[in-house]
Amino acid sequence: MREKRLLERLRAVELDPDWRGGSDPAAAIQSVLGHVVKILNTRQGSTPIAQDFGVPDFTSIASTFGAESVAQIEEAIVRVIQKFEPRLTAVRVTFEPQEDKSFALAFKLQAQLAAEGQATPVVFETILNPDGRIVVMQ
Repeated sequence: MREKRLLERLRAVELDPDWRGGSDPAAAIQSVLGHVVKILNTRQGSTPIAQDFGVPDFTSIASTFGAESVAQIEEAIVRVIQKFEPRLTAVRVTFEPQEDKSFALAFKLQAQLAAEGQATPVVFETILNPDGRIVVMQ
């Protein structure tokens, strides 16, 4: 499996017609990270191609914050990543309480990156800010 998505490969050829790709695990991780950021910062119902692309509006869920809210957010993130980022398998999302970020919710996203016939473990820190925006970091 290529480390870049189709549109990223087409863009690479456009910028460098001699580009033929290759195996680069770091490029694969960055590609997945960029796509996960796009997925998690898109609200469901806002894309005409797939009404279930993206996540629900977490600001309404987080306003009634509790253990049930956290479980709903974890499940929503796992579900959308499993559906729209096929390079990641064995996706797990767990709440990571952080006292220094009192108005943000932090989650650890763990998965296996399937590339070139082997699975590489990846871990991303995911922070849901009070404005509903989600930051994803390696």
